[in-house]
Amino acid sequence: MIETVLFDLDGTIIDTNELIISSFMHVFEKGPKGPLSREGIIPHMGTTLEYQLQTFSGQEDVSQLVPLYRAYNQEHHDEMVRPFPHVNEVVQWLHGQGISMGIVTTKIRPSTLMTLEKFDLAPYMSAVVTVSDVEHPKPHPEPVLKAVEQLGCKPETTLMVGDSAVDIQSAKAAGVLAAGVSWSLKGEQVLRDKGADFILKDMRDLYRIVGQKQE
Repeated sequence: MIETVLFDLDGTIIDTNELIISSFMHVFEKGPKGPLSREGIIPHMGTTLEYQLQTFSGQEDVSQLVPLYRAYNQEHHDEMVRPFPHVNEVVQWLHGQGISMGIVTTKIRPSTLMTLEKFDLAPYMSAVVTVSDVEHPKPHPEPVLKAVEQLGCKPETTLMVGDSAVDIQSAKAAGVLAAGVSWSLKGEQVLRDKGADFILKDMRDLYRIVGQKQE
């Protein structure tokens, strides 16, 4: 029986995909290696911002690139970001069923809280673990285990929902169940290959996985 549900944020419950892609393209449009492509960006989404910038630039020190990315991202956030279908409905239902919920993300804390508040999700998330709060981000188990600890729940009755390989890897390493989302830009097979226990075709599939929805 699942008593706790943890969610990744970007690409899982909040559609930030195009914002993230356009932010990276903006940073590198005049870079020494030329502009980035969607195909080059997507496989790395879900990892930390610093790791992605290092990968795309080939540089170890990306301290000058981080503010460029964040400035563009923040400027265009409100016009380009929205929840995926049925997210608020499902979160409210889970809350009504007594399910504990939390966020486990590689975003920094300020932008995570801003997004949760903007889309009225903050009141439902009793734990928020960001890249700012851990020494080892996903795919390490630390972020998931930290959320489990904060919520006082058991790994074996916890489900982590995510859109990237690192979400599934972190969940499995922490001993919790893992669900991948079919709307992941990386494709279902990547999530299955990492050991996802479930694939959500629709956020409302959580009704069936957690327990039958009461009408």
